[in-house]
Amino acid sequence: MTDTHDMPAFKPMAERFRSYLPVVVDVETGGFDWTKHALLEIAAVPIEIDAEGRFFPGAVASAHIQPAPGTLIDPKSLEITGIKVDHPLRGALPEREGLDKVFMPVRAAAKRHGCQRAILVGHNAHFDLNFLNAAVNRVQHKRNPFHPFSVFDTVTMAGMAYGQTVLARAIHAAGLDWDQREAHSAIYDAERTAQLFCIIANAWPRLETSAPSATPGASAGTIGAMDGAD
Repeated sequence: MTDTHDMPAFKPMAERFRSYLPVVVDVETGGFDWTKHALLEIAAVPIEIDAEGRFFPGAVASAHIQPAPGTLIDPKSLEITGIKVDHPLRGALPEREGLDKVFMPVRAAAKRHGCQRAILVGHNAHFDLNFLNAAVNRVQHKRNPFHPFSVFDTVTMAGMAYGQTVLARAIHAAGLDWDQREAHSAIYDAERTAQLFCIIANAWPRLETSAPSATPGASAGTIGAMDGAD
């Protein structure tokens, strides 16, 4: 007989999000069009889970990226980010090497949690995912750990939790500090977004599958039945 005292009172990470590991990603770019503008910075923060089942940000992995051949940089974007593309101390890597530097610890975190792959968490997450996918396609990377189209978006989460969609305002609403001088750094934005995700996810009620449906006449199994559509 199994001693229930030895069993965790919460689901492990692999069972929380359909075997996906949430990983917060922020990118800084040479513009808004992922089909032509360069990827310049990327940072990723795997979400971890403690002994009480609470989420917390893991160690950040990041890279400065050399503009890929054929990509463009809008000077106005550099005014916003403050990135000095040719600065000798920037330590920028070729796109393939930069992706490897970030993907390796993400894959290791997913494996450690028994997850099949990572799912990107971001603030306006499809912006980050589109630039990430564009870079993956340019270098023909075969070991991208991220789901190709599904995301968790903290815009939606913060809008539901606090009525705020702007990252800085959502951060303040969550009781965190926001330093505008550090904003638009991939590392800073990813770390703050990871904290925001964890605060909201830890406070969110864990609905049971038998909970009453919000839609009259809909069965509790409706969402689960549609899950296979991804």
